[in-house]
Amino acid sequence: MGGLRSGNGGRTWITILSAAGALALGASAAHAASDYPVIYNWPLAVAATEAGRQPQGANDWSCRPPVEHPDPIVLVPGLSGNSGRDYQAAAPLLANNGYCVFAFDFSERGFESNKDSAAELSQFVDQVLTATGAAKVDLVGHSQGGMMPRYYMKFLGGADKVGTLVGISPINHGTTLFGVATLLQRVAPASQAISERCPACAEDAAGSDFMRELNDGGDTLPGVRYAVIGTRYEEIVTPYQSQFLDGKHVTNILLQDQCRTDFVDHLASSYDSIALQDMLNALDPKHATPPRCTVVLPGVGG
Repeated sequence: MGGLRSGNGGRTWITILSAAGALALGASAAHAASDYPVIYNWPLAVAATEAGRQPQGANDWSCRPPVEHPDPIVLVPGLSGNSGRDYQAAAPLLANNGYCVFAFDFSERGFESNKDSAAELSQFVDQVLTATGAAKVDLVGHSQGGMMPRYYMKFLGGADKVGTLVGISPINHGTTLFGVATLLQRVAPASQAISERCPACAEDAAGSDFMRELNDGGDTLPGVRYAVIGTRYEEIVTPYQSQFLDGKHVTNILLQDQCRTDFVDHLASSYDSIALQDMLNALDPKHATPPRCTVVLPGVGG
């Protein structure tokens, strides 16, 4: 072949090879950003987590946010602090859509006070901002994880570091747990035992000191956009209306108002493809796409 020669022919080959290299790099980047499997099935996700699978697409500390999505996403788990159980669908879906994704996990201390979890979330957000060079993050939380960041924003200086908070089945105003939580609060020995063994459980009850402190003065803070995605078929947050927020820059979505075939419950709601499309829309409202209605099963997702 004699190698590349100078002149027009050499320049032509260099141009072709440079273009081919750029295409190859582009194809590689696109491939890497769109290949994570998304598990729309809560029991399979729990099984995968128990087998040691981490949320795919999350916690790549070399990720740099693209211009299209300048705010990295921090996923906040519910009670138990286990991001794997909540985000085997959301993490890869967000990564596939071009976001830098980070999963906050505190499963070793999952039943600790929301105040302690919020302090740890604050540290984690600062780590994400330092690593990515971003000015703000967007938060996505399931259940308690959709509520606890509000404490971080209200009392720990987080409001200036958060652009959007998306809550999927969040415990924003506490739960009566069909009256059980309310009853236990009135029985001193039971209330004390719960507070000692699971501080977060006691705080998540409607009417708790924590809930009163959190919601006193209003549900929202200036400068933050909020989206709440809730289901009518709640077995944890009762009444189901207590999921939703009042205030400016709030979008409340009841899944069954969108799709009659969505029967998802609390536990599987972060594996509901309809809810996750609502999540994507809330994070990028300029490119929102209506969810496709499909059958979503309680305890499973889909």
